[in-house]
Amino acid sequence: MAEPHGDKTRISKYSKLRCCNIDFPRYHNRLGISKMKVSRMGVEDYNRAVHVWIFAESTQELLLQLRSAGNCQESWPGLWNVSTAGQIAAGDSSLVTARRKLQKELGVILPKDAFEMIFDSLRETLANNSNVRITNGEKITDVYLVTTLDPIPLEAFTLQESEVSAVKYIHYLKYKSLLGSQNSEYVPYDVDGQYGQLFDIITQRYKVDNVARSLTLKKQLQRYASVPLNVELAGLTDANKEVLALVIKAAALIDKIFHLQVWYSNPYLRDWLENSAALSELDELKWAYYRINKTPWSSLDENEAYLTTADSAIILVPEATRQVRGWKGLEYKAAFPSKIPPGANFYPPDMDKMEFELWKDSLTKDQQSFVTGFFSVIKRRSEYNLDLSICNGGLDSTNHMEGSTFDLYGIPFSQEYSSFLSKAAELLHKAGDITSSPSLKRLLQTKASAFLSNDYYESDIAWMELDSELDITIGPYETYEDSIFGYKATFEAFVAIRDDKGTAQVKLFGDNLQVLEQNLPMDDAYKSKNVSAAPIRVVQLVYNAGDVKGPQVVAFNLPNDERIVKDRGTSMVMLKNISEAKFKHTLQPIADACITNEQRGFVDFDSYFTHVICHECCHGIGPHTITLPDGKETTVRLELQELHSAMEEAKADTVGLWALRFLTLQGLLPGMSLKSVYTTILAGCFRSVRFGLSEAHGKGQALLFNWLYEKEAFIFNSDETFSVDFDKVGDAVESLSREILTIQAKGDKESANLLLQKYGVISEPLKVALQNLERIQVPVDIAPEFPIAEEVLGKKRPFC
Repeated sequence: MAEPHGDKTRISKYSKLRCCNIDFPRYHNRLGISKMKVSRMGVEDYNRAVHVWIFAESTQELLLQLRSAGNCQESWPGLWNVSTAGQIAAGDSSLVTARRKLQKELGVILPKDAFEMIFDSLRETLANNSNVRITNGEKITDVYLVTTLDPIPLEAFTLQESEVSAVKYIHYLKYKSLLGSQNSEYVPYDVDGQYGQLFDIITQRYKVDNVARSLTLKKQLQRYASVPLNVELAGLTDANKEVLALVIKAAALIDKIFHLQVWYSNPYLRDWLENSAALSELDELKWAYYRINKTPWSSLDENEAYLTTADSAIILVPEATRQVRGWKGLEYKAAFPSKIPPGANFYPPDMDKMEFELWKDSLTKDQQSFVTGFFSVIKRRSEYNLDLSICNGGLDSTNHMEGSTFDLYGIPFSQEYSSFLSKAAELLHKAGDITSSPSLKRLLQTKASAFLSNDYYESDIAWMELDSELDITIGPYETYEDSIFGYKATFEAFVAIRDDKGTAQVKLFGDNLQVLEQNLPMDDAYKSKNVSAAPIRVVQLVYNAGDVKGPQVVAFNLPNDERIVKDRGTSMVMLKNISEAKFKHTLQPIADACITNEQRGFVDFDSYFTHVICHECCHGIGPHTITLPDGKETTVRLELQELHSAMEEAKADTVGLWALRFLTLQGLLPGMSLKSVYTTILAGCFRSVRFGLSEAHGKGQALLFNWLYEKEAFIFNSDETFSVDFDKVGDAVESLSREILTIQAKGDKESANLLLQKYGVISEPLKVALQNLERIQVPVDIAPEFPIAEEVLGKKRPFC
């Protein structure tokens, strides 16, 4: 679940559409309306189409095709046009159509990672060369860019003569000029309107000041304080030291799975940047920043891209076109979008919610559980057939709709990631055979079996019951990357040494979970009568991998499987050395800058770490499995979908504050200063929102801050510092706790959306605080280095 102060902590968390996936501008929703290729009935509505532009990087040229003049049924006969284009046929998707049209018209067969969706364009479609609007009205066009290293020899193309007479390359700026002058030999595009984005994107991508870009990357890197984590291993037995090394190697494989889960061309990008890092200072900076983010999108900048497809890997596909003597074959850049894909690599990139829901509704209950579950990937049958056609070196001639009404299908993680999971399972089995700890042996062996069976229930139970000096968390857990539904889990690993002293100190919280549940500020009807005590383990982190990018995790609360949460509760792990590093390098400097002089002394590590613990405990209480008014039993996660993560983090932050006050007033936390807790959390809000509001923890903390500010519990002073009104803060925290808990208990997505829209924002006081912190350059987070793991893996983590 999530850490209280905005750091990532962890939440205990087939079918061809007979439609054209019609869109509306600009952030449109696909309606699923079937359209013919050309309607001549005079109906004004929206059609969808694709355009594919082939761009040669070395010559800065775009490929154009000459439309066949002999077929009067085709649009724009005898004019030069986009590399290839076509309407999306009933039942097809955008990307599949783009790939098929490129095959059909030009004989170019490419995998999907060659296609970069750069924008969509709404425009009126004109009939041939006239100014008369044809009767299919306006068209939304998905515009794709395929970037090749060099121009494709013209003789390598296989043209569909009925539609394409010839092809040629032209410099993109010359082409833009011809369109701007409305040259009659070229199909018209409004280069001063939406379609001008094509030329703007190319210009911005290739006319870059590398010196300025290096300076920007340096500033982005400076937001992270590099901190080596030197953990003492002297107390480990020789056997457990060997186990540690084996698990670290398995965790490194988990890291590779996560890279693939984020975006399908991400592994190519990773390897390319690593191999190119020594070429220049800029290349070294790219690689260093990529190692922190594990993607081309910057976690601290609302996932804004800091790389483009121009920075990506060059892939040779000799079979992509007809062979030409003396030419080794087509080389393209592995593409990724400028905006982080909402479905990561768990769904087809051109799939929308409606398509998924229509497909899901056609399935049995067990099938629905599988496709909405944590451990499956959703794919297209038509893409599978296209990929087979690449392997076979020819046009796909199979009937991709055969045997199913729908195009989507699901496959288990155990199959999708089998090449990595089988190796990781072998390492975990070997480690399990070595250790003398019964509970660790059980965890390692059941987890290894789960990697191959896709059933993680027994291994999650084994993780909860772990009692060993080595503390291992490894597997698929969090759903943050799936911002379409919040269904799919990413892989991660935490390899640590148990801190026995710290673990003994936090037992109180787990022992009082049921008491907290029964006193939660919400209707008694929503309260659980059987909350299991959550074991809490404090550890010293040796290595992490997988879904640990950008801001670092300080704690996590698992499992996320609602069956286990309902029956057994959760367990939590606190990463004490990470927490200490964060407090020292980020939170204390923030408090010195943002908290008023009179209250600055209240900020301390004990209050910070205690709230982290209580935050994690509160992930295990409150609504999880719920019953809707119509009697349907469901879960908060399924009902709130993409809003669940932010709401759950806000709940744990807020209810965690409520719980600390409750336990203190009950006399269960002697020596605890509520003034220190509230003031430390106020400073923590500024730290957390610096992670960005696209990150669930940052948005949850923005919600908490803005609610308490509105209730005058947090005060913005004239000198631009902040303070706490200790007389008002307790009631304000309780009112927000009640609001969030009730929304979750009702599965009320609409109210959750309204709450986040109003309060999960950068308000003016937050903006001022962030500007002040930027000015004095307080680090946003830490970038841990893992000397022990580096020695095991033979690698050194780069950091500039």
